[in-house]
Amino acid sequence: MAILQYREALRAAMTEEMERDPRVFLMGEEVAEYNGAYKVSEGMLEKFGPKRIIDTPISENGFCGLGVGAAMNGLRPIIEFMTFNFSFVAIDQIINNAAKMRYMSGGQFSVPIVFRGANGAAGQLGATHNTSTESIYATIPGLKVIAPSNPDDAKGLLKAAIRDDNPVIFLESEVMFGLKGEVSEAADYVLPIGKARIAREGTDVTIVAHSKAHWIAMDVAEQLEKEGYSAEVIDPRTIRPFDIDTVIQSIKKTNRCVIIDESNPFASISSEITYQIQERAFDYLDAPIIRITSKDVPAPYAKNLIDYYMPQAKDAYEACKRVMYV
Repeated sequence: MAILQYREALRAAMTEEMERDPRVFLMGEEVAEYNGAYKVSEGMLEKFGPKRIIDTPISENGFCGLGVGAAMNGLRPIIEFMTFNFSFVAIDQIINNAAKMRYMSGGQFSVPIVFRGANGAAGQLGATHNTSTESIYATIPGLKVIAPSNPDDAKGLLKAAIRDDNPVIFLESEVMFGLKGEVSEAADYVLPIGKARIAREGTDVTIVAHSKAHWIAMDVAEQLEKEGYSAEVIDPRTIRPFDIDTVIQSIKKTNRCVIIDESNPFASISSEITYQIQERAFDYLDAPIIRITSKDVPAPYAKNLIDYYMPQAKDAYEACKRVMYV
């Protein structure tokens, strides 16, 4: 195992896949000369040259359309958004073309493309730079949506996404790019898309949380342990397809569930998980499911307000106590 930052794990995944497959290339704003807005692609221009590490104008609709066309013609593009808020400029290319082309062509065209970049809130950046987009893209058939919480998963799942023959939305977090963790040094380390990770085993309550909300869940589990309670923490890793089987098996053991989700509450990821749990495991629940989300407003700018807006560990902790009736 090697200790890598989240950004270094992403870079390792892209580098290995570009060395393995000459059809893979990276394209986006500042990915080449500037080494990436968050230095994810640092050194890749020197290694692969300007034909495979391509700087683009600030024109998301244009370079996403170019990427979709390239994928339909046999290449395997990685499209980087400086922030996924900017993906809304290209949403027609992502939703109407990338996601639907394979279905509408009767399988004559596949679109092996990865859209990746910073997702979710990152502090005092204002409403237009703090959107959690997973609940938006997960509603679209034809798209796979991945949101890893740690460097090891980031590497293994990004490699899997690049190899997938379907369009993949790969969601990172700006505040996690410097997060360090152990990363496998296996020769060809690829993790399966659609398989959750049980980050911590427990018996009293199940906490489901992805991306940086996962670390809130881990903090809450540690707090509960000090009081003699055992929380099981599940990191979905993949939002679509979602590994509901792993969650259901945990619910059958703990009989209680809290979901921490950075999405806005209405039609959120937590809404869908809650529905699937009650559909398949209602009789195993000893308490209503509680979800902790961001507030149902655009993200504010003021520090005290953005802190209040985001899911908080104290709220998740109190939710766990409530479902355990203690």
